Amino acid sequence: MPNFDDFKLSIEQLSGGKNTVLFDDREMPSVMVPIPKFKLSEVISGASQNVHPAFLVDGVEKDVVYVSKFLNIVINERAYSLAGKNPRDYVNFDQAMTYCRNKGNGWCVTPFAVWAALALWCRANGTMPRGNNNYGKDISYPLEKGAAATKDGSGNILHTLTGSGPNTWNHNWMPDGIADMNGLLWEWLAAMRLLDGEIQIIPYSNIFNPEVSNAAASTAWKAIKSDGSLVDPGTAGTLKYDYVSSKIQLTTSITTSADASRSCGYTGMTLASGLTAPEIVQALALYPNAPGEDYGGDNVWMNNSGERLPFRGGSWTTGVGAGVFALNL
Repeated sequence: MPNFDDFKLSIEQLSGGKNTVLFDDREMPSVMVPIPKFKLSEVISGASQNVHPAFLVDGVEKDVVYVSKFLNIVINERAYSLAGKNPRDYVNFDQAMTYCRNKGNGWCVTPFAVWAALALWCRANGTMPRGNNNYGKDISYPLEKGAAATKDGSGNILHTLTGSGPNTWNHNWMPDGIADMNGLLWEWLAAMRLLDGEIQIIPYSNIFNPEVSNAAASTAWKAIKSDGSLVDPGTAGTLKYDYVSSKIQLTTSITTSADASRSCGYTGMTLASGLTAPEIVQALALYPNAPGEDYGGDNVWMNNSGERLPFRGGSWTTGVGAGVFALNL
C-alpha cells in the first residue's frame, strides 16, 4: 500500500494548515478543506446566534466539516479530490453517492446544508467565486481562464483541469480555497429534494452518518412548515416551490405543477402573500436572505412534478446563471 504521509505534510505546510489530506479506508488520499463552524448571524444579517445547520450531525455540533477542495475523479469506484485532473462527469446521483460511500464511514456526496453554508460565507465575505462558466473562462471576466482538460470538435474548451483557474475561482479568493464552485460541472448535493413541489430535507448534516439514507423511501426526509419547524412529508401547510408571474415562488400551495422546467434569478424569487421565509430556508440558500440584492446573477431552475434532486454551481455552458447560489432541481 502506498504511503502518502509526505503528500499530506506537503499540502498542510504549503497551505499553512488551511488544507489537509484525508485518507479513505484503503489509505488513498483526497485533498480537503476544513471549514470551521460559524453562527448563522455571521453570514445572514439579523439571524440567530445558532450554529449553521451544516455543522450539526445527529444532534452533535462539529467544530469543523471537511469539503473536497477539487471536483472529484473516480478510481476503482471511489471518488477522490485531486488537483490538475479532468473531473468525472455524466453520473447520476446514486452513482455519485456510491462512489463516495465506498470510501468508508463519514464520506458522502456534499450535504446540501454544507454547500449552502459555503455560499452564504462567500457572499458575506465578498468572495463570490468566479469560474469556468463559458467554455474554459468566466463569462464576465474573460481573461480568467483554466487549463483545458477536454475540448469539442471546434477546439472550444469544455472541462478545465481541477483547480487550474486563478484564485478568484476559489471560494475565498485564496490559493487554499475550494475550487470550481462556479461552473465547470454541476455538483450533486445530498439531503434535499422536491417531491411534487414540496421542499424536503434530511436535517442538518445527518447524511454524513452512513446509516442515514438519501433514498426515495427513506424515513429521514422531513418537510418544512412556514414557521421553520420540521414535520413529516405531506403535512398540510408545508413549504413548496410554485411558479407564479414568471417567478419561482416560496409558498404553501401549488398552482402550477405541469411537468416542465421553470426558472428565474435567485434574487428574484418571491414569497406568497402573507408568508415570511423562515430562517432555515435562508440558511439552506433555498430562498434569498436579502431578496432583490446582488447574488451574482445566479439562477434557479425547478420542476415541481415528481421527485427532483438538486445540483448547484453550474457548468461550463451556464454563463451568468452559474455560481454558488445557482440551483437546479
